[in-house]
Amino acid sequence: MTDTIDRQAFIDAVKFNADGLVPVIAQSHRTGEVLMMAWMNRQSLEETFATGHVTYWSRSRQSLWRKGETSGHLQRLVEAYVDCDGDTLLLKVDQIGPACHTGAPNCFFRKLSEPGE
Repeated sequence: MTDTIDRQAFIDAVKFNADGLVPVIAQSHRTGEVLMMAWMNRQSLEETFATGHVTYWSRSRQSLWRKGETSGHLQRLVEAYVDCDGDTLLLKVDQIGPACHTGAPNCFFRKLSEPGE
């Protein structure tokens, strides 16, 4: 089941935390691979919707950060979802180049060798 809502209803459904941020998971639209996790504020979310290019909020720089702006490894928004509680976003994207700043295809490349022990 998927409910489709308009842009304003989507933004209104987002529950930003005390710092005005919401966690965002970026997933490859083509493969379903989880690429990365980052943060958005209302301005970065609105800019993403307005331009179609994913823009995050950099907590370290305290500024907007358009993914791939300097590296060329852009993310183009394909679909956006807000979870049932409104406190997490899932963006399905077309990723150009690697998603991780290390050059890895995604940010989740370190795996626990022996889970549960």
